[in-house]
Amino acid sequence: MAQFQVDRELSGVDLAFVQDGGGDEIGRCGFMFLGGFKSDMTGKKAEALAELGRSTRRMALRFDYSGHGQSSGKFTEETISNWLEQSTHMFLRHTKAKRIIVGSSMGGWLALLLARKLKYEDPAAFKRIAGMVLLAPATDMTQDLMWDNFGDKAKEDLRLNGIYLEPSSYGAPYEITSKLLADGVQHKIFTEGLHLPFPVRILQGADDHEVPVSHAIKTFEGLSGPDLTITIIKGGDHRLSTPMQLKLMCDCVLNLAERADGVNY
Repeated sequence: MAQFQVDRELSGVDLAFVQDGGGDEIGRCGFMFLGGFKSDMTGKKAEALAELGRSTRRMALRFDYSGHGQSSGKFTEETISNWLEQSTHMFLRHTKAKRIIVGSSMGGWLALLLARKLKYEDPAAFKRIAGMVLLAPATDMTQDLMWDNFGDKAKEDLRLNGIYLEPSSYGAPYEITSKLLADGVQHKIFTEGLHLPFPVRILQGADDHEVPVSHAIKTFEGLSGPDLTITIIKGGDHRLSTPMQLKLMCDCVLNLAERADGVNY
């Protein structure tokens, strides 16, 4: 991985980030990657997008949320509000030209929240979002994929201790806090839906147990706009990190970036 830098402009947090690719910030459309819950910017999807940036000489921004990877912060103290603020800051501070936002799992939810926030608070910045590629988007996950699916023991742990250790197929248990769940309520997308004027591509594994196909379809149906598609990948799990799946992601991203540059399709 390229040498990471540290952004210290937000109070109380050091955000590690990498800006890959060539060109400059006023050139061709670039990319921004938003990772998943407890993942970081060294994962296969983030690295594949960085390599796409380098090979096509397009700027590719990736960073670690607070409590993740190389950034500061304690994971169990963090919230969706914190990570949305950081995503917004990184987009505004470290991008100038158009970008395709690539969001993986929780990052897909944050991508939608970022777009909604900019749409109402900074329309000029919103216009720089040229498209989105959402990978198994965990939209409204704190309610739909966590609390609503938790059994009695998990809910009791949260009420008594403020934390539930959810088993993970990928290593250590996920530390789910009552603070995270309570904060997530104010960031729901499904309640009112979201209209996006730019192209959106949803890529979803058919064998994803963390974010099931039904949830990806719910996200698809909760969005509106002139150019929305969903692709179900047979045999794909939540990671979507096989060479074929990574190529599909990169092809989608590059297609949207070239469209933003005016290449005809």
